[in-house]
Amino acid sequence: MTGKRKLSVLLAVELTVALAVMLAGAARAETVVEGDQVMVRESDIARPHRGMNMHTVESKFGAPQQRQEAVGEPPISRWHYPGFTVFFEKDRVIHTVVDPAS
Repeated sequence: MTGKRKLSVLLAVELTVALAVMLAGAARAETVVEGDQVMVRESDIARPHRGMNMHTVESKFGAPQQRQEAVGEPPISRWHYPGFTVFFEKDRVIHTVVDPAS
């Protein structure tokens, strides 16, 4: 898969996830990605919320296991933690996806 194709797929997943979260309303839920499927289910897993900055995320959740550098415009980066992945636009959380095995 080419770099542009990967970015397009990532952005499509992000938009789908954002829409699913908006439709989920105020319920405590997690977004789970399994293969090419996006699901929303109830959850009490502590994770960063939309709008937090990178410094706050690292203060509350510690250093990530892996950091993926920003790609695209606007720049989107990812931090991987045990159980979830945090997506940032510039330095702000835009979404957190819970790993399927969690």
